[in-house]
Amino acid sequence: MKEKLNVSASPHIRSRETTAVIMRDVMIALAPAALFGVYQFGLRALVILALSVTSCVLAEYIYKRLMKIPGGGYECSAMVTGLLLGMNLPAGVPYWIPVLGGVFAIIVVKMLFGGLGQNFMNPALAARCFLLLSAGKTMTAFAVEKIEAGNAAQLILSGAAGLDGLSSATPLAAIRAGESVSLFDMFFGFTGGTIGETSAFLLLLGAAYLLVRRVISIRIPAAYLLSFVVFMGLFGEYGFDAEYLAMQLCGGGLMLGAFFMATDYVTSPITKNGKLIFGIFLGVLTGIFRVYGGSAEGVSYAIITGNILVPLIEKVTFPKSFGKGGKANV
Repeated sequence: MKEKLNVSASPHIRSRETTAVIMRDVMIALAPAALFGVYQFGLRALVILALSVTSCVLAEYIYKRLMKIPGGGYECSAMVTGLLLGMNLPAGVPYWIPVLGGVFAIIVVKMLFGGLGQNFMNPALAARCFLLLSAGKTMTAFAVEKIEAGNAAQLILSGAAGLDGLSSATPLAAIRAGESVSLFDMFFGFTGGTIGETSAFLLLLGAAYLLVRRVISIRIPAAYLLSFVVFMGLFGEYGFDAEYLAMQLCGGGLMLGAFFMATDYVTSPITKNGKLIFGIFLGVLTGIFRVYGGSAEGVSYAIITGNILVPLIEKVTFPKSFGKGGKANV
């Protein structure tokens, strides 16, 4: 026979979209917000991002070498984890913080559970929560020193935020304290916060890129944000005040979490109804943390809590096979 049939295991319908391609798309989507963070907080922010990415990549490489895990092509997932972790850190943290966080994210959360596809919660967020619990004071210091006129070197090191001397309070903390906050500054990112969470505009721009590329589904972010708005309207201090709700949406890590971490393939449900339930759960839980919790934030803890419940959500929302569960003919 001149023509031979190629027999292979399922799936037989294949896509050119590999894990590496998807991870590169995520990094492209995150790039605008990350670069703005460097502009906002200076070269120190760039160093924090570089240390976070490098520590994640090296931790994965060293672990695979020590455990003699065969390679299979680099899928860039460690780089995405490092970038997300760095964007969730304040620019002023000591340099050992991103290194410790990167090692924890890759070794403890990812590799010890079997590597990519086996981790039960988002590695970057798990590392951030670990750092918040172990070095809370350091992780919540957002102060930027005021730059004196004409000091170009300090401007490069400390970034544009130092021009007006941003206080240590984030916008959400200021809102909780009853202080006045500019919605314009919150939307475009001219506020205090972690390196990658300040600009809601650039995060939405990156999210639009992922949606156009069909890397993520709109179900989880839409359910997350809508349920959060409803909860804050019902139980928040100012009810359904449009400006208050917009500030809550733009403040903290909500946009970063909703579009870039809650949609993680490994730690989010695969069923359509499961995605909606997952998103609603995250929105309500984030609202509970913000309204009744000790901190003005709560996205990180909400998402990793939701990650733990994903197997249960999938179990109750997984569609039944045709004819299964019906009454037998008697």
